[in-house]
Amino acid sequence: MASDIRTSELKNPVNVAEYLFRRLHEVGVRAVHGVPGDYNLVALDYIPKVGLNWVGNVNELNAGYAADGYARVKGISAVVTTFGVGELSLLNAIAGGYSEYVPIVHIVGTPSTLSQRDGMLLHHTLGNGNFRVFADMSKDISCATARLNDPHEAATLIDYAIRECWIQSRPIYITLPTDMVQKKVEGERLNSPINLNYPPNDIEKEDYVVEVVLKYLHAAKNPIILVDACAQRHRVLDEVHELIEKSNLPTFVAPMGKGAVNETLPNYGGVYAGDGSNQGVRECVESSDLVLSIGAIKSDFNTAGFTYRISQLSTIDFHSTYIRVKYSEYPGVRMAGVLKKIVANMGKLNIQPGPKASNEIAHEDRGMSNNEAITHAWLWPRIGQWLQEDDIVITETGTANFGIWETRFPRGVLALSQVLWGSIGYSVGACQGAALAARETGRRRTILFVGDGSFELTAQEVSTMLRQGLNPIIFVICNSGYTIERYIHGMDATYNDIQQWRYKDLIPAFGGSDENSKTYQVQTKQEAEDLFTDPDLAAAKVLQLVELYMPKEDAPKALKMTAEASARTNAKQ
Repeated sequence: MASDIRTSELKNPVNVAEYLFRRLHEVGVRAVHGVPGDYNLVALDYIPKVGLNWVGNVNELNAGYAADGYARVKGISAVVTTFGVGELSLLNAIAGGYSEYVPIVHIVGTPSTLSQRDGMLLHHTLGNGNFRVFADMSKDISCATARLNDPHEAATLIDYAIRECWIQSRPIYITLPTDMVQKKVEGERLNSPINLNYPPNDIEKEDYVVEVVLKYLHAAKNPIILVDACAQRHRVLDEVHELIEKSNLPTFVAPMGKGAVNETLPNYGGVYAGDGSNQGVRECVESSDLVLSIGAIKSDFNTAGFTYRISQLSTIDFHSTYIRVKYSEYPGVRMAGVLKKIVANMGKLNIQPGPKASNEIAHEDRGMSNNEAITHAWLWPRIGQWLQEDDIVITETGTANFGIWETRFPRGVLALSQVLWGSIGYSVGACQGAALAARETGRRRTILFVGDGSFELTAQEVSTMLRQGLNPIIFVICNSGYTIERYIHGMDATYNDIQQWRYKDLIPAFGGSDENSKTYQVQTKQEAEDLFTDPDLAAAKVLQLVELYMPKEDAPKALKMTAEASARTNAKQ
């Protein structure tokens, strides 16, 4: 059993749980997601004591998705589960956070150290006395673990784990046994904030890399910039925007990097995803003799089925832990310092003008007559016209993830999606977390686009949104099932069909009323156009849900191409 620290030895005794939650408050967390269970109940009592709010989700998976969405807006998040049954229900969401570089603090209330030592046959265990088995499961999807079994080590472990969560931008795993919650640690440590500064580059290495990059940049005839998700996750957007604005180079984003760049800038050209790009974007990027690739994640869906046509011989990759210039790699050199010095020393560059992104609807897609159905070709540019500055836009894996490529955002729009992990249903939980973070940060609107099939996986999280008084705008794309799967395999297969719900009726079923919610249904372009001009919808004063009907076989062009590539990859022998 863990030994006590004598209170008399401590200048300012603080309970372990209080110390943990105060550290979370210090790094910016204001709301804690999760589900109560008997192994975490006493710890939960400390949440309001330190100025944090308990969210209370309907299940652990949704709590994890919500914590993911919250972290993408606020920079870090926390979620609390109970031992075994609770934490395992969360793991899919935590794996997504690890995959996509999202900093989530996962706290697990566990049986007492005494019970663990004696191998007691407790509920929520496998009945074999192994109390480490679930921690072992989380180990490979966490960048750090802290098992708070000894008060002598607890504060140090907490500080270390939270720092790693922030620096590596990935989830961490903390276990808090029931008999450790009220053990004492040194509260004086709280007077010194956790050091969240990134380790500096070796100056000599950094200067050499900058010199090499500038040599190729000055020699290039038509360089371009391509920004991806890790520029956001590793917090270099200030440096990226300074480079974009001062260089005036044509700038593009990968799908996972959507929203990382101010899309109102005159040199912003759109989304590059290989064959999934529009022709002007593809020609500009693929003809460039030097691509400054910042934070790339070259996954299948992020490259429209690995259809990038950019040679490594014409690429400079900037990452959080290394720089790669063509085929020469410089490990241990972080991109932030390098980008700053490139901007300071780049001088005049050769620039070839690139394409201009817009929200113009193609002439052949503008028709509104004869109850014309809503199409993806019409919808996504129209969404771009309707969005406002500083909106948060969440898109679900599937049609929405691909459709949003054709939307040019107003300034300050933040986009959330899960292109790499791709867990369907993610976006509904993420919407709850993002909307809560939006309220905390003063952003006005949170907008979700989710397919009907995905919505049915996690729809109950709308209940939490109502409970928390949140006011997102939720567009449920009603197209009779799993469209992306249809295009990969089984267009008319019954396993891609779903039970049709009366989605609007879920709002009153979850406790919504005329005072805190509103619902709509649109089935034609004209009805959708009327809705987009409705000031009540735009005002977003209450939670709003829109049933938006589209043909089953309609899909964005990029989805169709990516699905075909995915099917080919799956079929390889």
